[in-house]
Amino acid sequence: MASVALQIPEHVMQQVQAVAEEEGIPLSQMLLGLITDGVDQQRKLRTMRERAARADVAAALAILDRAPDVPLDPGDELP
Repeated sequence: MASVALQIPEHVMQQVQAVAEEEGIPLSQMLLGLITDGVDQQRKLRTMRERAARADVAAALAILDRAPDVPLDPGDELP
């Protein structure tokens, strides 16, 4: 494994330590999990941006225009 020295603001470090203690896991495991989750989230965002750039808005709206105008099923209403 690689070792990296990081400077983390004290208030952030306190929050991370508190969550690690609540979860009952070592601080290093918590930090690794947070970094891994962040990297995964960035990859997913990049994929969504790439897909959005290829989107055909006119075609999507045309599909929605074909949907029937019917009342909502019971339970599907917004609060």
